[in-house]
Amino acid sequence: MRALSFVVGTGRSGSTALSGILSAHPDVLSLNELLSSVQSRGLPEGLLGGGEFWRLLADPNPLFERMIRNGVPMPEFLYTRRPGRFATETTGIPALSLMVLPHLTEDPDGLFDELEKQVCGWPGRTAAGHYEALFDLLCERFGRTTVVERSGYSLDRVPLLRRTFPQARFVHLFRDGPDCALSMSRHTGYRLIFLLREILARTGAERVEDLTEKQVRSLPPELSPLLTERFDPALVLDRELPTAGFAALWSELVVRGVALLEDVPAPMRTTLSYEDLLEDPRRELTRLADFIGVEPLPQWLDTGTARLDGSRRGTSRRLPAAELAALREGCALGERALACTHG
Repeated sequence: MRALSFVVGTGRSGSTALSGILSAHPDVLSLNELLSSVQSRGLPEGLLGGGEFWRLLADPNPLFERMIRNGVPMPEFLYTRRPGRFATETTGIPALSLMVLPHLTEDPDGLFDELEKQVCGWPGRTAAGHYEALFDLLCERFGRTTVVERSGYSLDRVPLLRRTFPQARFVHLFRDGPDCALSMSRHTGYRLIFLLREILARTGAERVEDLTEKQVRSLPPELSPLLTERFDPALVLDRELPTAGFAALWSELVVRGVALLEDVPAPMRTTLSYEDLLEDPRRELTRLADFIGVEPLPQWLDTGTARLDGSRRGTSRRLPAAELAALREGCALGERALACTHG
């Protein structure tokens, strides 16, 4: 099996920029949002034929399709910026095409067709076996040797990834809590997550899929339409949402994620602070390269340094004092959890 690492975190922590930096390394196959694209359905148990595995990769992601259809797409949806032959309103956009393939090539439709021809003919094997074969195929296609997958909002997946890929390494990328929470509050995807969590809190359901008709009818008019196929994008984009609520979400994700990562053997995990990356990119990128098993090439370090945008650091400090204080209070639990692991 090729060297495989997962960059995990809450999201809104500089991970998209890191995906681009990793992609610039001549030895790294940088897989951008692969796990977010296929979600939990992408790692089933048991044996799968090649055609079955391909469907996991090619079937459109229902939530992302609904977001696009209702005018609340995420900026990470690369395919919609330069659309090809797939579209939400007609064919549906294959999960693999929305964010993964455009990160690898200027011709995502062409690569999709190449992969389909080969993957559909693969013999039956486990999901892990199919993914390893897919990684091999893509590495050969692009002349890479090491695989790094990066998805936002991914800390909860650590136990599943460990069971599926026991030799994989984990990089926990994180950012200053108030800055990250503020970024979440302005991001379409996290605003929708926040509202869906509010729906679950009001109804007592554990998952949106478990909601009964009675529970849906009990919701106020600013929430219930979000569960329908068509809704007004203003319900997500324009509604006033408390930034302190996103701080609490950030803390919850971090505390739970740190606990899950503690079960990963110490040599197979590391941490990476976005602030440290901005402060000394050459040092942190060198450390990252050593951890994932590639050379910290001087030209790559130059490229990575040039791609980092330090203007996003400290954005929360520009808020009114009361709002900043509420953010800091909400992030306190997460910050303490990080201090125990990162020093």
